[in-house]
Amino acid sequence: MDNFQKVTVQIINAFVDNQQGGNPAGVVLNADNLSNEQKLKIAAKVGLSETAFVSKSKISDFKLDFFTPTRQIAHCGHATIATFSYLSQSGRIKNKLSSKETIDGTREILLRGDLAFMEQKPPTYIDIKEHKEKIFNSLGLMENDILANAPISIVNTGNSFAIIAVANDEILKNIIPNFDLIKQISDEFDLIGFYVFCKQTNDKARDVNTRMFAPRYGIEEEAGTGMAAGPLACYLFDILKLKKDRFLIQQGWFMNSPSQSLIIVDLSLEKGNITKIMAGGKGIPMTSMIIEI
Repeated sequence: MDNFQKVTVQIINAFVDNQQGGNPAGVVLNADNLSNEQKLKIAAKVGLSETAFVSKSKISDFKLDFFTPTRQIAHCGHATIATFSYLSQSGRIKNKLSSKETIDGTREILLRGDLAFMEQKPPTYIDIKEHKEKIFNSLGLMENDILANAPISIVNTGNSFAIIAVANDEILKNIIPNFDLIKQISDEFDLIGFYVFCKQTNDKARDVNTRMFAPRYGIEEEAGTGMAAGPLACYLFDILKLKKDRFLIQQGWFMNSPSQSLIIVDLSLEKGNITKIMAGGKGIPMTSMIIEI
């Protein structure tokens, strides 16, 4: 038993909506001496969609490594918001501006009161409408379920997601995902997963309601996905021509166990072009657990 190491994992709900719901992430501080193999084992034992491991960085304020229960991932929105909310609330960050190093480079972090925002890259787009029948089949949808003049696109602001617009919230609610087929398509296009949305919400101040499916990464559905919300906000601005610089994105309402989340995405614009994305929300500490490895 002496060979076992005990690791404390903070459980933080990110993107909480009116102090409720949100998407839980694991956060492990002082992870400098953990190997990637150990991090993966810890993430699998925690059992949440992502766990963030925080260590020292020579080029940013903190180095973050993200692991799902099955593999490492370059970026994770809700685990980033969970981490920096916790670091700020526990007094480990004093400034409004911070930064993270990941396996894909460095990103800016902005802290505004109780909210944390993370930087994403300007978007790139790939139109995949020629594959729409296979995508429809993977979600149990038909052509008339799709929002008019809203082409299925892959959008990347750091991670790639298929963005799929449906006509209303009833269609969104009743999607029956075929996870094997979604995984196959995600493998083919190197996607994190599918981000499906409608423009119908329960609150007129909010822009869209969403669901996210990522079985390729061991996530059937999750409650709040910041790295998908950034691409969606860009899609709304560039493809659907909703010309505004802040989008409020709901997620998690139609899960089997609903956990309502709110993701705020701010766009920086120059001559009508998106130059920077900051996606964020609020994180609340929930509990902690001890993992033995």
